[in-house]
Amino acid sequence: MSLRDLLRDTLATLWSHKLRTFLTMFGITWGIVSITLMVAATQGLRVGLKRNNETFAKDVMIMFAGRTSMQAGGMRAGRLVRWDEDDFLAVLDQSPACRYALPEIGNQVPLRSRYNSGTLQVVGSLPPFAEVRSIDVAEGRFYNDADQASASRVAFLGSDAKKQLYGGRTAIGETLWLEDIPYTVIGVMRPKDQNSSYDGQDVRKIFIPYSAIVRDFPNPPPAPPHTIDHILVVPKSLALHVDCERQARAALALIHHFNPDDKEANAVWDTIKNARANALIMDGMEYFMGSVGIITLFLGGLGVMNVMLVAVRERTREIGVRKALGATRRAIVGQFFTEALIIAFLSGGIGMALAYGFCALVDLLPMPQVFAGLLPTWQSGALSFFLLAAVAVLSALYPASRAAAVDPIEALRHEAGG
Repeated sequence: MSLRDLLRDTLATLWSHKLRTFLTMFGITWGIVSITLMVAATQGLRVGLKRNNETFAKDVMIMFAGRTSMQAGGMRAGRLVRWDEDDFLAVLDQSPACRYALPEIGNQVPLRSRYNSGTLQVVGSLPPFAEVRSIDVAEGRFYNDADQASASRVAFLGSDAKKQLYGGRTAIGETLWLEDIPYTVIGVMRPKDQNSSYDGQDVRKIFIPYSAIVRDFPNPPPAPPHTIDHILVVPKSLALHVDCERQARAALALIHHFNPDDKEANAVWDTIKNARANALIMDGMEYFMGSVGIITLFLGGLGVMNVMLVAVRERTREIGVRKALGATRRAIVGQFFTEALIIAFLSGGIGMALAYGFCALVDLLPMPQVFAGLLPTWQSGALSFFLLAAVAVLSALYPASRAAAVDPIEALRHEAGG
């Protein structure tokens, strides 16, 4: 029998049992749809959480000074620790695994423009602060190394701060009085949905060079003179994250005479650890959901096998006649194997088309802040295809071998007796 004849006979047989064929295909289709959608949903949540977390900061450890909880160097526990203005230089010098060590000061400052006034948080740091804290430029520019070196009185506005002070007008080049000190507006921030904060939303802040803020707006009493609020530490790579934290802790502990392991003296908000914890949760969800889809797919494969076994029983006389007329074992196996493969791959193709089409439609809708949509990956597609192939082969082998093992004489006698 030629391949074309084999396919024609197979399709005719499947068409003659439309309901049974449809119900069998449904199991495979639903399994493929389940795997694809579950993995796509998990991937969408993973990407959404990552994007949302990066609206706050990218791979940064924020170090807060606190009170010692351990004795060190003959000094008592419970001692107040404050970072000094130049501590970041020592951290950077003694922490080869760290890319940045950025000081940060933030104070509430009364300010006014030609159009409005208010009291907003004014933050000072070094130019890489914009990169580390995900502050994107919408207009103009962020302050640079030249501004820092000359302690220029330049200001970069958060998007909401710009609206409050200038409304819909152009702010670039305008003079902004911080207290009674004139600053020139050089840039405006792109709006962002910030998911967390330790001192307020960035869109409501004014950003100025570190050298300018320590001169014009240092921390007021009761804070000791020449102190800052935080130090932002960034590793050179994620692989050096642990080394960077350990080196930075050791440097600050040496300066301020506390135990490097004292987490109360030096508390750390570690966005890298948080991101890894989220990734671990997402991996677990993806494995669980993928497993549910795989189980559904294999149950569909069992349905195909069961249907093919029923088909072998129903077509016992047909098999006997074909073998009596000279059909080989290979031909019988080929026919039933082809039927199972057609059912499996046709239903699998329909399932993939439905799943990817549904993902595309859902992605056209507005998404919540922490969900990037249904994002099927090539890995999930390859996994679905591999599993489908395995299900098709496994569901076809046993029924085909049963059909090929039918004895023609016994088959005809059984049919006649029935």
